[in-house]
Amino acid sequence: MTDFDAIDFFRDEALVADPYPYFEHLRGQCPVQREPHHGVVMVTGYDEAVQIYNDTDTFSSCTSVTGPFPGFPVPLEGDDVSELIERHRDELPMSDQLPTLDPPQHTAHRALLMRLITPKRLKENEAAMWHLADGLLDTYLADGEGEFISGFAGPFTLLVIADLLGVPEEDRREFVAKLQHQDDSGAAIGSTGERTMEHSPLEFLYGRFAAYIEDRRRSPREDVLTGLATATFPDGSTPEVADVVRVAANLFAAGQETTVRLLSSALRVLAERPDLQRLLRAERERVPVFIEESLRTESPIKGDFRLSKVPTTVGGVDLPAGTTVMLLNGAANRDPRQFDAPATFDVERANVRRHVAFGRGVHSCPGAPLARAEARVAIERLLDRTTDIRISERAHGPDRARRYRYVPTFILRGLTDLHLEFDTTESEDR
Repeated sequence: MTDFDAIDFFRDEALVADPYPYFEHLRGQCPVQREPHHGVVMVTGYDEAVQIYNDTDTFSSCTSVTGPFPGFPVPLEGDDVSELIERHRDELPMSDQLPTLDPPQHTAHRALLMRLITPKRLKENEAAMWHLADGLLDTYLADGEGEFISGFAGPFTLLVIADLLGVPEEDRREFVAKLQHQDDSGAAIGSTGERTMEHSPLEFLYGRFAAYIEDRRRSPREDVLTGLATATFPDGSTPEVADVVRVAANLFAAGQETTVRLLSSALRVLAERPDLQRLLRAERERVPVFIEESLRTESPIKGDFRLSKVPTTVGGVDLPAGTTVMLLNGAANRDPRQFDAPATFDVERANVRRHVAFGRGVHSCPGAPLARAEARVAIERLLDRTTDIRISERAHGPDRARRYRYVPTFILRGLTDLHLEFDTTESEDR
């Protein structure tokens, strides 16, 4: 019997492959439970997580991506630490990123982002996705087998977000080369190893988008980047170049990474479940619900952090000001009080869209419609162009004895690699 209380969720790798029994253990004690190693209050209950997500008056997002590491710059003492948070938030890692901002600054910057992700732009972007997917599948499917993340999901999601943001076609090959899977170990923010705060692709993205924005402000054109460069805050003021760059880079990096994890978990289910694969091939209208159930059962983001500004009570548990809480999306989405038989993958689940894989409230993922469209296009084209998709036993072992590796972080949930075999259609109607 596993002694879950002895396991440090944030440092040990014992829970990387399968964190769900740990989440159930915590919820069995209390849906709002303080873990013993770092004093983080772990929120595994669905209702409790939604309450916190929606309460920006009580909870700050300043530590949303860092959690308990490296800690707040000063002691958080007293019954209202709001002023301390505002005074020192810029000393925290990633403090300039949209997920860490609180209203009203977050409100203005998110509005700027939503001026980039308009319904019209998303529609244009989706039209391009079909072409991008087919171009990559021409190569990926040619050998009848291949590693899915590096062979398709990674470059596909990267090219889609590059198209959305208007990255010139002549630069996209460099984006793929610079940004795709820089670290084979999968280490990233939230790593359980020593690379905890090692970076990311943001430096490259900042440099590239700063050059694009400055150029378009000097010489406007009829393109998406000019729209990006001339977007204004809700009050009509013009953002600094750095503000626009941060929003674009955050959308690029965060959206690409999480959608890769969604695609790989969905394809793993398809390849492991011939019955589901047959069903989706015959009834394509079920693909959207299949995607939602993939998000619910394997949320690409394990959790998000908040810092309480004042004393409060959640789920009957008193939380002092200055408490770090972790909203465990992967646990909330398997809360049996909300979802019947939560560990079962059910493509007929009536309330599946109530999942919190994209968060909830003012910080809910702005790229959710994009991620859903990417997943639908990718899955439909893979089904169109194959007659069977299987897990590679050579890479992952036989049925009932599979071997999978997962990204070793306490933030992300996803496979590091997924090797597939497939039979392709003899003729393709594109």
